Amino acid sequence: MKKMGVIFVAILMLTSLILCSCGKDTIEKITLNEVTRSVFYAPQYVAINQGFFEEEGIKLEVTTGQGADKVMTAVISGQADIGFSGPEACIYVYNEGKEDYAVVFAQLTKRDGSFLVGRQPEPDFKWENLKGKYIIGGRKGGVPEMTLEYVLRKHNLEPNVDLTVDTSVQFAVMAGAFTGGIGDYVTLFEPTATMLEKEGKGYVLASIGQESGEIPYTAYYAKKSFIEKNGDLIQRFTNAIYKGQRWVDTHSPREIAEAIKDFFPDTDIDTLENVAKRYKDIDAWNKDPVMKESSLELLQVVMEEAKVLDKRAPYDKIVTTEFAEKAIEKIK
Repeated sequence: MKKMGVIFVAILMLTSLILCSCGKDTIEKITLNEVTRSVFYAPQYVAINQGFFEEEGIKLEVTTGQGADKVMTAVISGQADIGFSGPEACIYVYNEGKEDYAVVFAQLTKRDGSFLVGRQPEPDFKWENLKGKYIIGGRKGGVPEMTLEYVLRKHNLEPNVDLTVDTSVQFAVMAGAFTGGIGDYVTLFEPTATMLEKEGKGYVLASIGQESGEIPYTAYYAKKSFIEKNGDLIQRFTNAIYKGQRWVDTHSPREIAEAIKDFFPDTDIDTLENVAKRYKDIDAWNKDPVMKESSLELLQVVMEEAKVLDKRAPYDKIVTTEFAEKAIEKIK
């Protein structure tokens, strides 16, 4: 009788395990390829270090692509489940006519996160000062370079007519090229810009993002087929990102610096705090993961002005707000 009782309990436990596993997505690990490592993406690093992905049952593996083109290649080839870069990559892929194109499901930042850095302090900096100068601007067709051109045109400066915009230098070596003597100015993300300033090798003069207005600067995307097959996983990922956005919005620059310092071992805590404050001051971070249609339209205007876009991609094809809206509804 006792033996039968043990068997009965064992059967109950096995049944319970089977029932618990039913309905739960079997994919728990996600590979994320981010465009670069920057304090600009603080909400993502907060979500990792505060355990928000673990709360959603996700083990996140992060790699760095160093360029939106490389991130998209990783996603399309299956080397990464999710890509994180400028959504211009999704527009390019859609317009190529690929059947299994990439779809944006969450947005992280809403302004250009780069800063114009010069060789000398210019306390009274004006954009007109750039006339006849040489700027290292980034990769042709990338959002940072296109946004720079958009801002220059707003100030009646035509790139490569009124000044030189060098698009031949790879993103990862722009700071090195500048400190090596190339150009009068360079656009850099943080913490690189502030570190150059601390070393006396450059001076932050202006925020590109403040001048450009709201643009869906960096977003998360995956292949359409991956999203269709793994909707629950995408939802849980989006939930974690939204928790990170909420945390950053309600905490101080110092607290943000403390929360992300593990991702920037070569940067001191005071620098991280200053950079976090700088991004808060320009309102760089989305407060929720929804990508607005008006923002995507502005991005495509920027791309058209940069002469890299002949046809606009439809918002309802390359963007889904389903997961972002559910995250907002669920997480109060």
